Amino acid sequence: MKSGDGVRAISITTHNGRQVPRIASELNRADRLGDFKVRLALGRMRYTIEPGIYAIGEPTAESPVFVSANYRLSFNRLRSGLVGHDGWILVLDTKGINVWCAAGKGTFGTEELVSRIKSVALGEIVAHRKLIVPQLGAPGISAHKVKEQSGFQVVYGPVRAKDLPAFLDGGMKATEQMRRVDFPFADRIVLIPVELISWGKHILCAAACLLVLAGLRRGGYSGRLVVSEGVRSVVILLTSYLAAGILGPALLPWLPGRAFSAKGAWIGLAISAALGLQSRPLWKSWSDRLDILAWFLMIPAVTSFVVMNFTGASTYTSLSGVRREMRIAVPAQLICAVAGFGLWLAGRFV
Repeated sequence: MKSGDGVRAISITTHNGRQVPRIASELNRADRLGDFKVRLALGRMRYTIEPGIYAIGEPTAESPVFVSANYRLSFNRLRSGLVGHDGWILVLDTKGINVWCAAGKGTFGTEELVSRIKSVALGEIVAHRKLIVPQLGAPGISAHKVKEQSGFQVVYGPVRAKDLPAFLDGGMKATEQMRRVDFPFADRIVLIPVELISWGKHILCAAACLLVLAGLRRGGYSGRLVVSEGVRSVVILLTSYLAAGILGPALLPWLPGRAFSAKGAWIGLAISAALGLQSRPLWKSWSDRLDILAWFLMIPAVTSFVVMNFTGASTYTSLSGVRREMRIAVPAQLICAVAGFGLWLAGRFV
């Protein structure tokens, strides 16, 4: 890392002469730009910090130790929540994954924590034996095993880094509100860009295929149909994708159903109904009827999949629940998408 990334050019010297790089608590322009870019899925898997030990402020041997992931966005949230406080940040190698997801995958886990404690010789840097681990990392950390293998006691901190000052001032006691995992509107909509961009290239490829295939007809290929039917199909597909990607997160608590795939399907059914009513004057031939029926199958399949994919960003779901949902939803989505595409293609030749 460079000094422009938040690490100061000078290191701090510990009580036993160790040199530890110092990290600024305030985010600079480069940090904010990096956070903004990663929200757009730009360089997301490369947005990391080197695992190890860092100093923040003017820590001493008695200063608290905070554990974080080497995903830079998680790391930045932690240090920006510690403005005005001194401490040590122990960064685990989570392969560039945030704390919550890494805990589920096992990279933010007991073995890595114990290994990192030993590799940085943390026992020589601090006089106490306490580690503040983010609450969302608890699924990956076995506190009693960490104690047995390293001698350090795990203290689970609040869900959000912004609550750390109050947590520290309260004697490392978390209030009920600090333990509560919320997923409010602002937190949901900030995830929309990265979710849309992640699958955007696949949707654009599908849209390009529809545009080209729309020119097929029984009497030969028609450029006129590419312009009329092809553009219409692209608009319908992209509108469905954007509606699911935006309305899904925004309306998540109010959409009917518990499963995310079901919530997404409702968005698709609403779009399909609106399309059917708008296209009602066109229901004059079997070609038009097949087209409408095709979209009644394809649109909910697309919207259901897009909203289901949002489970990876939500605090509403569990890993076992997601797996169970996908075993049912993915085959249904695939069947509807393939059947709908087949009907849409058949309508070109009727």
